[in-house]
Amino acid sequence: MSLHELLQTMGERFATNANAKLIYGDPVTAGDRTVIPIARVRYGFGGGVGKTEEGGGGGGGGVVAHPAGALEISPAGTRFIEFEDKRKLAAAVAAGFALGVLVASLTTPKRS
Repeated sequence: MSLHELLQTMGERFATNANAKLIYGDPVTAGDRTVIPIARVRYGFGGGVGKTEEGGGGGGGGVVAHPAGALEISPAGTRFIEFEDKRKLAAAVAAGFALGVLVASLTTPKRS
């Protein structure tokens, strides 16, 4: 198998399997309302082959999925319900705290 074929095969497998349905399940219907889970899915892969006559090679990869929200479909319309990303909020709070400490240390007069 050539490097191109190996990477193409791996890419097709990841693209087929890395989806919200696999991670979070099928859409749910209750009465006249359908809720479809939405995920942020990232995947990466790599591979290589040898130049010897045996043509050894290999590859690997990984998938990361995080819930992003849900799509709600009802007679009243369709809306996207975004899930709050607590990691972004925590990062913003930490950055604000660090900035506050820095500003305080630069503006506080030094004692001799």
